[in-house]
Amino acid sequence: MDIGHRGSDRSAMSQINVTPLVDVMLVLLVIFMITAPMMQQGMQVNLPKTDAKAMATKEEPVIVTIDRNGRTYLNNGEIPRGQMKEKLAAAFTATSKKEVFLKADRDVPYGEVIRAMAEIKSAGVERLGMLTEPAQAK
Repeated sequence: MDIGHRGSDRSAMSQINVTPLVDVMLVLLVIFMITAPMMQQGMQVNLPKTDAKAMATKEEPVIVTIDRNGRTYLNNGEIPRGQMKEKLAAAFTATSKKEVFLKADRDVPYGEVIRAMAEIKSAGVERLGMLTEPAQAK
C-alpha cells in the first residue's frame, strides 16, 4: 500500500461563487428604480394633450420651455426675453442638426407661443417640434 498517493485523486474546486455579485446587482437595481423617476429634466409645465406621434431624434434635444408665468427656459436655464436667438446660436455650435422642441404650458397665451416660435425660427432652426402629452383614450 502506497500512502503517498492516497490524496492525489482530489482536484481543486474551480467554481466561482456568484452570490455576492447577485446581491450587489439587486441592490443597484433597487437604487436605480428609486432614483430614476427623480432624474426627469426640465421645468414642470402642464402640456396640452394630442394624438400626434412622437418624432424620432438621435442627438440630445434642445428644449425651449415656457412656463405658465411666461418665463422662458433653454433646457434647464432661464433666459431673458429677447436673448433666445443668441442662446440658441451658442447651443448649436456643437450639434449638426438645428432641431428644437418647444414645451409650453397649456395656460400660456397663444401669442406668447407664436412669439417664441418666431424667435426660434429666426435663430436658424431647421426643425421645430411641439411637445405634448398623449391624449387619454375615451
